Amino acid sequence: MSAASGRAQVTVGHRELSLGNLDKVLYPSTATTKAEVVEYYARIAPVMVPHLAGRCITFKRFPDGVEHDGFFEKRCPKHRPPWVATAAGPGDRGGAIDYCRIDEPAALVWAANLAALELHVPMAAAVDLDTPRAVVFDLDPGAPAAIEECCQIALLIRDLLAAVGLVAFPKTSGSKGLQLYLPLNTPCSHQRAADFALAVGQVLERQHRELVTTTMARAVRPGKIFVDWSQNARFKTTIGVYSLRARPEPTCSTPVRWDEVEDCAARRAGLRFEWRDVLARVDTHGDLFAEVLTMQQVLPG
Repeated sequence: MSAASGRAQVTVGHRELSLGNLDKVLYPSTATTKAEVVEYYARIAPVMVPHLAGRCITFKRFPDGVEHDGFFEKRCPKHRPPWVATAAGPGDRGGAIDYCRIDEPAALVWAANLAALELHVPMAAAVDLDTPRAVVFDLDPGAPAAIEECCQIALLIRDLLAAVGLVAFPKTSGSKGLQLYLPLNTPCSHQRAADFALAVGQVLERQHRELVTTTMARAVRPGKIFVDWSQNARFKTTIGVYSLRARPEPTCSTPVRWDEVEDCAARRAGLRFEWRDVLARVDTHGDLFAEVLTMQQVLPG
């Protein structure tokens, strides 16, 4: 994939793909090329694809690299290979549009070849868009608050959930924040998921008003962690686990252990991972997010 021509024919599983512009630099500050982006997605596919499969995936594409404006692409391109499946999902103006499904490694490599650096994923599967498979707590820091404060709030949420017998799994956003996924895999509505996330956020807001807000207005966010409960809406997506981010460096949304969150909250360690770091972590730890797909939990009444 590093051919001087910038093109290559590759086999992924039993699919043949033609890749182009592989020598194009997509992350100038680190000289990271499209070939390396494709390499990352090809190597991370065994653990990433299960979290994408059967979902309506939104691409955010950066064909000219991260220093140029990218664009969201919900409707699956007409020029897709015939083996890239689609699924009907919510459109911008009501109705439905056909999203790409990333159900196999070859489809993920194909998306990478489109410079779809970011893959955004809904909480629900395409076969049942009204039933979220997890509740997400999206912790967004308002400067000067940062990832360390996100971790402090994440630990408080963990303890609140544990008090009612629930377990959540943390991952970095790959940008500034932290996200907690509370797997359900049982019947639940988006409204109930959002109401629960908001209720948890409001408990913390009352207890730690100087550090937590559930108010969307940006004017109240500086120095606080915004618990974005609205990410649980039916039409919303969240950055997919293991997805690259269009930041100056090729950071990724990365699952982390709770002891790592504790170390970051205490300012003993950071939580920033680039693509090579993520591959090494998977080699060591496997998929720290695997149980999000299988663990069954029920929200308290």
